[in-house]
Order: sequence, then C-alpha cells, then structure tokens
Amino acid sequence: MVNALRKIRRDLHRIPEAGLQEYKTARYIREKLTEWGVAYENWLETAVVAVFGERGERETVAFRADIDGLPVTETPKEYASAHLGWMHACGHDGHAAMLLGLAQYLSEHPACYQDRQIILIFQPAEEGPGGAGLLMEAGLLEKFQVKKIIGCHIFPQVEQGKVACRKGAMMARNGEVDIIIRGKSAHGAQPQLGSDAVLAAGAVITAIHTILSRNVSPLDSGVLTFGTIHGGEACNIIAGEVKLEGTMRAFSDAAYETMERRVHEVVQGVAAGYGCTGEAVFRHMYRVVDNDGALVQALEEVCGECYEETPPYMLAEDFSLYQTAIPGMFFFLGSGAEGKNAPLHSADFDFNEEILVTGVETYVKLLEKI
Repeated sequence: MVNALRKIRRDLHRIPEAGLQEYKTARYIREKLTEWGVAYENWLETAVVAVFGERGERETVAFRADIDGLPVTETPKEYASAHLGWMHACGHDGHAAMLLGLAQYLSEHPACYQDRQIILIFQPAEEGPGGAGLLMEAGLLEKFQVKKIIGCHIFPQVEQGKVACRKGAMMARNGEVDIIIRGKSAHGAQPQLGSDAVLAAGAVITAIHTILSRNVSPLDSGVLTFGTIHGGEACNIIAGEVKLEGTMRAFSDAAYETMERRVHEVVQGVAAGYGCTGEAVFRHMYRVVDNDGALVQALEEVCGECYEETPPYMLAEDFSLYQTAIPGMFFFLGSGAEGKNAPLHSADFDFNEEILVTGVETYVKLLEKI
C-alpha cells in the first residue's frame, strides 16, 4: 500500500494550486475514483465528493481532506512542485492521498457500507476563504444527511506514527483585524496644529495588550498579535493616518467575543484621547475545533498505544465549521522525525510517506468502530 500512496502523494505534490482553483488536483482525484469505479459528485467546481452506499439504518459519516496549496517557493527536491511559487507546505497532498487510499479500500470492501452511507469530501480552499463553509452553504451536509465527520492533519509536532487528539477544544477560533487611526497632518515642528496618528497608534497597541490580562479570564487563553504597522509620510510630518494589521485567536467563543468587543472600545476610546478617531475592522474566519468526546474515545480505543493526547494549539482550521453543525473529530497524524520535522508552511516541510498507511488504517478502524 505504501508505494501506491507514495505515488499518489507525489503526483499531487507536484501540482499545488490556490484555493478554489484546484482544477488539476480535482481532475486527478476524479480520474482515480473513476479508475476504481467509485461514484462521485462535483461541488464548487473543484470539490469532489465520493459516495459509497445509500442511507440505511446507521448514520451517514463523512471523511474530509483539504486539497489546496500555499504560495510558498519549495526547497528543491526530486518530486518538488512544478508550479513555481506554490507548494503543498501543509500536508494537504498527504491528506488527499490518504482519503484516496480510503476510497480504494472501500471500493474493494463494500461490506463497509452495506447498512450506511459514507462520503469522502475532497475539499478546496482550507487556507482561505474556507471551503468547508462554502460547501455547507451549498447544502452538502443536508443533501447527504451527514451526522458525523472526521478529519486528519499531518503534524510535525507529534512523533511519527503516533495519532494525537483531545476531547473538546483542540484548535483556536481565529480572525484578522485591521485598525485604522485617523488624525490630522501637520508640520513636525508645529505638532500642536495636528493630531498625531502615530502617537495614538502606539497608545492603542499598548492598551490593547491589557485586554488579555484584564478582560479575559485567567482560565481562558487568547492571542492578539499585530504583525504590521503602516503610516506617515515623512520624518518631519505629523502622521495623518496609521494602519495596524493583526490576528486574534481564542479557545472559546466567549473569550473571542469579549476580545472583539474590547478591541472596538479600546481603539475608539484611546484614539479619541489623542484627538484622533479609531476604527477596528474584523474578518472572522474559523471557529474552535471542538472534538466530540465519543469520537475521540473511539479513536483512542482503535489506536491503542499509538494514541496520545495532544495539548491544544492556537492554530486554526476550517474543519471547525463542520463542527458547528454536526459532531466531528479532527486528529493529528504524527510526522515528526529526525530530518522530517520542518514546521507547517515551511519551504522545507516534508514527511515520511509511510505514515499515510497509518492514516488509512486509522480511518478503516474508525469506520468499524463507529
């Protein structure tokens, strides 16, 4: 099996594509499903949904793999990306390969779906704008009456061959925020004639970082990080406008919503104190990856000694959007090993393809358990 999965993974690795533009990837997936005689449907142009069986006594279960790439220039290797400036730097090629491996297994073992329907979702645009949400809006879960969903992510912070998960919150809710401070431009030698947006922005940044220490419970956790700041025209001119760009994350909706409310209040209030106006614009993205306890228990039982409980991570995943509608479980498949532990989204990211067999076997065992 490993040789077949390796070939699929490397075929996909060579053709990374942007979200909602995964035309070559979707065509490759369709060709494989056709080769194995698997029925499928096309959604959102580049989403492919393989369908096994019909609805029966047992609940319909879905498995999901993301298929989009990242705008990363890859470190050269034998099977490197053929699309310059794009790379599968987050393991999505491996995720799709595992789901294709499951598709082939199911095509050869129809007893797995005699009394239930199983769908395999090859989903575009996980990296943005969020293909999970788009598929839900298109009615995918309702059409197939999906009652539970399972997803997996290759993860270098977990030892190779291990499977890691946790009940409840495992990954964070996230959003992006732009803060615009507008003041009044003036000559730097006559600051009394202007309202300094740079000075106000500095105060806003300092004040915002009190939100986590004073407005969010010490038993919760969150992140407010501002990675860019742009403003001003010249060193001797009072800046009329400054823009900050950042990310916000939390492990609970309550904490996230408190942080959002306080950012608005702090930005407006502090900016006003410096004679400026302030505005915060949020782009809310993914929700908390909140794993169903019964599914996690099943995973622990089928994996035995290969299972370990993972700590929560402030990373985000659009798989979480499915979990707002139905019970779901998202787990990590460990890829960490000497020489194979470059971080996700790195130009050096890679993994030993033997772990793909572990992924497919875990899927099969879960099907037998749930």
